[in-house]
Amino acid sequence: MQARKINKIGILSPRAMGISVAATMRRSGFAVYWASEGRSAHSVARAEEHNLIDAKTVANLCATCEAIVSVCPPHTAVSVAESVLATGFSGVYLDANAIAPQKAVHIAEMMDAAGAVFVDGGIIGGPAWEPQRTWLYLSGEQAGLVASFFASGPLETAVIGNKIGQASALKMCFAAYSKGTTALLSMILAGAEALGVRDNLEEQWSRGGSDFAAQTQLRARRVTAKAWRFEGEMHEIAATFAGVGLPAGFHEAAADIYQRLGHFKDAGETPELEEVLGALLGE
Repeated sequence: MQARKINKIGILSPRAMGISVAATMRRSGFAVYWASEGRSAHSVARAEEHNLIDAKTVANLCATCEAIVSVCPPHTAVSVAESVLATGFSGVYLDANAIAPQKAVHIAEMMDAAGAVFVDGGIIGGPAWEPQRTWLYLSGEQAGLVASFFASGPLETAVIGNKIGQASALKMCFAAYSKGTTALLSMILAGAEALGVRDNLEEQWSRGGSDFAAQTQLRARRVTAKAWRFEGEMHEIAATFAGVGLPAGFHEAAADIYQRLGHFKDAGETPELEEVLGALLGE
């Protein structure tokens, strides 16, 4: 494949994670564009703070940039890719979303049919503002090219293979534990509360000086801000495991837990534990 010259990269879209990805690309010497049409005032403020160039519309963004990086909620990954292809885009497309490997392959096939180059990505960690804290795993024939977009950090990159779906699979397996267990523990707290034994359970957890009970409460409270997003991610994880003949039920149940907490998305403050348990129990 002929080497591609990349100078201008578009980001879809600069939310909390996306803006940190964009900041690393700018630090690595690229002009980074975004599309303000239909975006919130918070997104506009973030983009201006980090000196992103406003292309106004997705069509202008795709006409201007040689590469597009997609960082969006998993349930919108396909529609975002379709909106890019609808503009006639035929450059390099990185999907860095929390999606099942089967979905990554599907998007890759769409891109290939349109003459675009697809690279699979999976982000592990929070917004990338410090070195060695957040990793972008990449796979695909042009994964090395995409890794160069982030050469100056602080977002770390690792190319793990040439096969589309590998990066997404790693992300899914990691999040299956990290986010799946938070849902499980939240459900356990709610169940113990409903059964009248939460104090006893937390006492047992705390034997030997462990802070597990306190940490579990904190996890259940803090996850509420992202529960709306994690619901879709749990469905993707369930599909990932179902695709290799494993039970999907664990993470479909986790999706249900996060769905019950989704209304906390716009809460100004972290809710108290009693509010979280009440939401889970439908009170």
